[in-house]
Amino acid sequence: MEHYDTIILGAGAAGLFCAGSILAAQSDGPRPRILVLDHARAPGEKIRISGGGRCNFTNFATHHERFLSGNRRFCASALAGFTARDFVELVDQAGIAWHEKTLGQLFCDGSARQIIDMLLHRMRGADLWLATSLVSVEGCDGGFRVETSRGPVFATNLVVATGGKSIPKMGASGIGYDLARQFGLRLVEPRAGLVPLTFAEQDLDLCKPLAGVSVEAVARHGKGRDAARFRDGLLFTHRGVSGPAILQISSFWKPGDTITLDLAPDHDLATALRDARNGAGRVGVTTALSRYLPARLAESITTQLGLQEARLAELTNPRIDLLAQRVNRWELRPVGSEGWRTAEVTLGGVDCRDLDAKTMQARAIPGLYFIGEVVDVTGWLGGYNFQWAWASGHAAAKSIAAA
Repeated sequence: MEHYDTIILGAGAAGLFCAGSILAAQSDGPRPRILVLDHARAPGEKIRISGGGRCNFTNFATHHERFLSGNRRFCASALAGFTARDFVELVDQAGIAWHEKTLGQLFCDGSARQIIDMLLHRMRGADLWLATSLVSVEGCDGGFRVETSRGPVFATNLVVATGGKSIPKMGASGIGYDLARQFGLRLVEPRAGLVPLTFAEQDLDLCKPLAGVSVEAVARHGKGRDAARFRDGLLFTHRGVSGPAILQISSFWKPGDTITLDLAPDHDLATALRDARNGAGRVGVTTALSRYLPARLAESITTQLGLQEARLAELTNPRIDLLAQRVNRWELRPVGSEGWRTAEVTLGGVDCRDLDAKTMQARAIPGLYFIGEVVDVTGWLGGYNFQWAWASGHAAAKSIAAA
């Protein structure tokens, strides 16, 4: 049976980065023996498809408040220990050209494969077993015995970087949660995050004819100071709504909750329509509404409200208020989401109460670490979740190298 210092389960962003970080931190003495194993045939598959193939690899606006967790401050230590600019420094050293888009999002100028190649280059000296199934894991004296389809291996440290359940067609599974339960760690029930939302039939009557129509919108969830609010693109689909604004709000939404959409966030539509009525009362309501919304959307809304043939002069103030509310404060109760099939991330996971925030090590089990998406830490859309992969992997690596 082969012996390693560290076995890392998962060759995704967190696992690959953790392996390279352990090696980078070990400057003196013999190089540690590291094994990274994964059932996939290629490493870093989520990196490869992210950002339209250009990988939104981090975000300059990373802050712990932009992450969801049962313990909202848990991720702060790791994020402070390895920042977005720290990762950019590695990208620059690798000669990878990048650019910044809106809201601090950083993308490769070229292919996302450049990030994968950088991570693989950084972990040179570690063993990488792909297309390798995990059969069982057992804790034993001095470490962990891992049974694989290529035979048994042993290591002093075991790092679980298996990811969540999102995008099962790429091989995602709940094996990391099974291991957490096996070792007595608690779980926050996993659910799909950053995912399109679906509607019941009455709301689909509007959405289906509008499939493919997009608009800049504000999506809100909750009330008062605790409300979540995102302004970005919204896309109508055959089953409901999608687009960045919806993906963001989906991480806050739970079954039974309502969301509020403002489809014309730069305009107080009630005031605008009253002013237009005073000066151009003969203009059709649909035509007037098309000044603020895509024509197909404006026509659909006026038809739904029975105003498709009406002129502005015919609208009473209450009817204007009703129309304006339908545009600026459209309340909806989604019936569900598109689920794991299209979810970009997994909400929930290994309960942070059972992990050390500085090291990502299980509090009760020395040598056992959980990093990346398998942990109950989920970032906003826009590179935050990759930054959590880098930061949590770095935190575990630093602890392992110092042991």
